[in-house]
Amino acid sequence: MKKSMKLVAALGLILVLGACHATEKETKAKASASVKTHHEAINYDKQEDWEFASGKMQSPINIDSKKVEMLTPDKGEMILNFGKEITKAEDNGHSIQITDSGQSTINGRQFNLTQFHFHAESEHTIDGKHYPLEAHFVNQSQDGRIAVIGVFFKAGRENLGFKEVLADVASKKIDAITDIDKMIPRNKSFYHYLGSLTTPPLTENVEWYIMKEPMEVSQAQLDAFKKLYAHNNRKIQPLNDRKILAHDE
Repeated sequence: MKKSMKLVAALGLILVLGACHATEKETKAKASASVKTHHEAINYDKQEDWEFASGKMQSPINIDSKKVEMLTPDKGEMILNFGKEITKAEDNGHSIQITDSGQSTINGRQFNLTQFHFHAESEHTIDGKHYPLEAHFVNQSQDGRIAVIGVFFKAGRENLGFKEVLADVASKKIDAITDIDKMIPRNKSFYHYLGSLTTPPLTENVEWYIMKEPMEVSQAQLDAFKKLYAHNNRKIQPLNDRKILAHDE
């Protein structure tokens, strides 16, 4: 009888320990799942540690304006119709990002805007020169092709569109960006090349369209952004054998 009771007690202890172990595993799994739902911060001071598949088509690059090849006038038309209503405004760990919608037509091909975000200082350079801010409007076609439209900003007058972006991120609201057009140049002249995403996983075969005409933001707006991200630009990557094309409107 005593042996039976000891056996039952031992089995009970095993079950309790097993349940505790299972609960611990479950807790860790939930914590892991919770972590994965958040954006991971990117360390721009240790870019050499970023993991990516080796390739020779990385971004950003320096654009030497004297060594570009001109597109024929009928092969560069760009029509942008970005939405003013947004679905998310967030600080995602490596920039401030707005989830948006809308369409872009580039050389007769259709893309849908998915989001736009900002880098300071600019990631691309023109003739070795950085701008204080660069916006990336990320578009995707139905077959998954990615086209990023880059817009430079220089210090000058307050930009009403960027003002709304900063306000939405600060207040965690999703008020419409009614002046989104103020962040896009009227003149659609651009530089074009094939590159990659500029944040991990640094996927290649991304179409880049870097607008030639910079927009303006006030110094106060630049300072407000730099309080969040004073340095979130990737280093310039080798051009290798790639061509840079240009289109003048």
